Amino acid sequence: MSSKLDSDLTWSDDEIMTITAAKILKNTDTCFVGIGIPSTAAILAKSMHAPNLFLIYESGTVNTNPQKLPLSIGDGELANEALTVVGMPEIFNYWLQSGRIDVGFLGAAQIDRYANINTTYIGQTYQAPKVRLPGAGGATEIAGACKEVIIIINQTKRAFVNQVDFVTSMGFGDGVGSREKYGLRGGGPSKVITNLGILEPDPKTLELTMTHLHPGVSKEQVIENTGWELKFSQSMKITEQPKPVELTKIRELIKTSDR
Repeated sequence: MSSKLDSDLTWSDDEIMTITAAKILKNTDTCFVGIGIPSTAAILAKSMHAPNLFLIYESGTVNTNPQKLPLSIGDGELANEALTVVGMPEIFNYWLQSGRIDVGFLGAAQIDRYANINTTYIGQTYQAPKVRLPGAGGATEIAGACKEVIIIINQTKRAFVNQVDFVTSMGFGDGVGSREKYGLRGGGPSKVITNLGILEPDPKTLELTMTHLHPGVSKEQVIENTGWELKFSQSMKITEQPKPVELTKIRELIKTSDR
């Protein structure tokens, strides 16, 4: 889907999700980055407003500064300008599980009203799923230990379900007290960025609430693409329209990284 507000400026779903994610990242953040939109968002943030953003990838690159979009976590581009490269056990034991990561990015195949994530399987049983998904990877640790988690996912009824088929990575379980019950030290999801807007946990119930709509998106579109009775913030805001310089940088990154 492409959005357009005037005759000269258009953007894709991926572009507005990337720009929205980039703007959330702060200059002082230590960020655990994944491939795809998270990488693009992190590189964009470092080039625009957060030059000191400290990037860590699962493969072991610490304080890296990629100039091209990495093709995988093992891409040599990530090591070229990294402060150091360490083993994966150090990434998880020292950096992630000890609570040293400010922001972690996650994707999902399914997400529910309490931001629980499924990347394991679709169907009624684990033994005979309708669709077998890639699994957890490091997502369970990211969801459990990061100070905050940002989830990036397209908003459709297939993905936004009333109850996930399997909890791969816990958001807020079944509500208040769930994370504490299971001993999760991280703060949990702070934002869910979609192609339609931004959702955030309600301060009292922790249920996801729509707080921002992207330019040109209506509440009706959001309702049509959500599998539960979604609540809308009383102080609903419109996300900032992408700037030409932001779109140009993203497109240049993709073009120069086409290897």
